[in-house]
Amino acid sequence: MLTIGELAAYAGVTVRAVRHYHAKGLLPEPERDHSGYRRYDAGAVVELIRIRTLAEAGVPLARVRELLQAGEEEFASAVADIDGRLETEIRERQRHRARIARLTSGDGLALPPEVVEFLNRLRALGVDERIVEAERDGWIPLVARSPERVSEWIARKREQIADPEFVDFYLALSAALGWSDGNPRLVELADRVAAYVTKLAEERGEEYVGDPGGIEPALAELMDAFVFDTVPSARRLIELLTQRGWSGWTTLQPTNPPPTTPHPPRPGTLPSSSGDLICPPEPP
Repeated sequence: MLTIGELAAYAGVTVRAVRHYHAKGLLPEPERDHSGYRRYDAGAVVELIRIRTLAEAGVPLARVRELLQAGEEEFASAVADIDGRLETEIRERQRHRARIARLTSGDGLALPPEVVEFLNRLRALGVDERIVEAERDGWIPLVARSPERVSEWIARKREQIADPEFVDFYLALSAALGWSDGNPRLVELADRVAAYVTKLAEERGEEYVGDPGGIEPALAELMDAFVFDTVPSARRLIELLTQRGWSGWTTLQPTNPPPTTPHPPRPGTLPSSSGDLICPPEPP
């Protein structure tokens, strides 16, 4: 006859585990000796090893008793069911690991990989980090609100940054971060942006520079706030663009009635940028 400590040692478990299996009704309580101590026989060792083996295989303790009492076919069916559940859990944990890996970049906390890739592309092009942050913060509510449209928007963005002139607009806005509202270079920048957007609208249609699906006004205001807080010169740039025929930032739209034709930029000015075409993630 064995003590509880000897039983645990033979079965390769702890004394605490033996007591736990007793409490769960998996391992029958043995008779006690005249001193009140539990005494186990060889059958208890075999039963405890079977319990330990099932538990280590991932079988929930709630089902261990069922499997210990099952026939061959019933046992095989139950094991297959448990295996399927474990496989599902493994896939879910793998998805969690993939998400954790994406979080190392910081941007991946609330954004899908294709958007993070686009933000990193902007950094590689030399766009100021504050512009990238404004772009990122604009994407976050968009993705949360309309995840089904991310592929459409990111395809538009990839097409845009393949255009050197469009990239110059990003870089120009980076240069404008330190300009005051009264800096004449902002006027020159607005002229160039208005001319570019007007040309783009004539070639591709007004819906190409706006949002073909429409964005709720409240969401557009929220996204604009991200930009204006991060890029102070953007607010003044939008005021100047409105005078030149285009209003809005997240949703860029022609004004009505159309304004007078803006003055062309003077030679030698910095490349410029366009409101909705630069910071917000919403495709123009």
